[in-house]
Amino acid sequence: MRYFHRDTILPEKDLPSAKEIVAEGVAHAGVVSIGNSAFLREQAVRCEADFKQREARLGRIMQHAQIGYRSLERSIEAAQTIYTDVAAAGYRVDRYGICLDWSMGYPKAERAGRPKGTGLILSDGDDFARLANAAPVAPHFGDFVIGMPSALENTAAALRAGSTSIGNLGQYFTFELPGWNDDVATTRATVAAIALASAQPETVLIHSNIDDGFAARFADLASALGAVMLEIYIVDDLLGGHASHCYGHTFSGPLARFAFQRALGRISRSPGTMVYGNTTGFGANEAANYAALGAYLMVDIQAQLAGPTGHAINPVPITEALRIPDIDEVVAAQTFCGQMVQRSQGMECLIDTTQADFLADRMIEGAERFKAAVLVGLEDAGIDTSDPFELFLSLRRIGAKRLEQAFGPGREEVSAPNGRRPIEPSPVLAEISDRAAEALSGLSAADRAGFAQSGLRVVTATTDVHEYGKRLLEEIFSELGIEALDGGVSTDPDELAKVARDCDAIFLSTYNGVALSFLKALKAELAALDLDIPVFVGGKLNEVPADSNTNLPVDVSGEMEAEGAFVCRSVEDLYGPLATLAASVEGRM
Repeated sequence: MRYFHRDTILPEKDLPSAKEIVAEGVAHAGVVSIGNSAFLREQAVRCEADFKQREARLGRIMQHAQIGYRSLERSIEAAQTIYTDVAAAGYRVDRYGICLDWSMGYPKAERAGRPKGTGLILSDGDDFARLANAAPVAPHFGDFVIGMPSALENTAAALRAGSTSIGNLGQYFTFELPGWNDDVATTRATVAAIALASAQPETVLIHSNIDDGFAARFADLASALGAVMLEIYIVDDLLGGHASHCYGHTFSGPLARFAFQRALGRISRSPGTMVYGNTTGFGANEAANYAALGAYLMVDIQAQLAGPTGHAINPVPITEALRIPDIDEVVAAQTFCGQMVQRSQGMECLIDTTQADFLADRMIEGAERFKAAVLVGLEDAGIDTSDPFELFLSLRRIGAKRLEQAFGPGREEVSAPNGRRPIEPSPVLAEISDRAAEALSGLSAADRAGFAQSGLRVVTATTDVHEYGKRLLEEIFSELGIEALDGGVSTDPDELAKVARDCDAIFLSTYNGVALSFLKALKAELAALDLDIPVFVGGKLNEVPADSNTNLPVDVSGEMEAEGAFVCRSVEDLYGPLATLAASVEGRM
């Protein structure tokens, strides 16, 4: 069965030549080389991949920390302080994930006037080098480099700074910068950047966080693993590079988390970057967050002891769900992790991996079928699957949902998510269903009936790539019989306003520090269309003020309420105003 046709996926008559793009990247390698960073000098290695392999052979578990305050000086202070304070406690931070602001994804020449988030903005190559060499820790430029319109220039700067782990390829498939719609230019820059990294004499890990890519949108972990295989095929086989993968944000179940590491270790050709913390397990209670932190770290520690993959483990500070963690909170989390590793020695004797290995086998078998089906299906559609540019762009445009519907390894089942029964359900789906059930448990039968009979029509959207809140709302609305239109992920205010023309309310989830500015832009677009529609907003409601002298984000929920938004600090907050809206709509019918 032919699911797709080239004319609908790649309608352009004159796409760039992959051969020429690769040649451009390779040519850059003649003037761009890997800098001799403080980390490479201290560890006496040529690249981080060599370090990872050495430490894995020694049985040592590596630790990863995230840094990237808006201020460069504050970020440098953090890099130095975290390293020295953790060392003083008897442990070591091996690598830093440097949190660039998403505005760094725009080409440098086009950043002026573009919206900004709350992350770090580096002005030039000297800024890259200063931060990368602030401490003898491997600098991992993990976000908003590869996969973005600025991929080639940012990759060159990261390499010169001595970074040999650069990403985030996962973002290429799912992240759309506000106001940027040229996916051909984004794909061209991505392919050229990977070619530049691949042409280096040492191994440069092309990092991909699958939780930022298709994995969080698939219903089946076997599909997620299949996406990893596709990325390895493009990066390693077609572009001569070294794909390296991260997972963990949404992996809450210990068996699936452990088994996925086992499966990933078997299919990967390069050491992994890091296993990220299960951040969806954090809430407002700090004591409960420590329990969540300890639980996922124990799984990751035991997985590395049972089968080292080179992944560093990531103790997320327990405050991350509430705000950007301070330096001392990062130190505390890293020290906690070091103690966990130390106290876990010998526990591997108690672990039986039989069940995890059985699940890993099932996921790998499904992943292989998914990869093969995707490649055959795209060939049938007229896509050249030996062309990295065409393959990248086709996968991005088709998107996770349609890929899994057409080629997912589970058997077809109309009522299942994405139309197929998962081999191993995504933990995200289970979390969302559990949270939705919890949120709905407080509603009476009369409340539910009122919503179902109201005829409400709403639109859900996100300002960025994080769609957990959006999907949660969609499940709740489905249970309540409320029609919810899809306003998009990483949507723009003008596009969202158009979708909302025939709706009674807009529900907006936001995370990356644009809450207030996006709301103002959306209200302006609604006014231009002569629409007076209530806007409900939830998520991380913070932003760096334009006149800030600290570059730290502040809570803007009060300002948003002043703009007329219904601020939802939890999903339950929406029921009161939603009931009022439902009553007014029902009365109008």
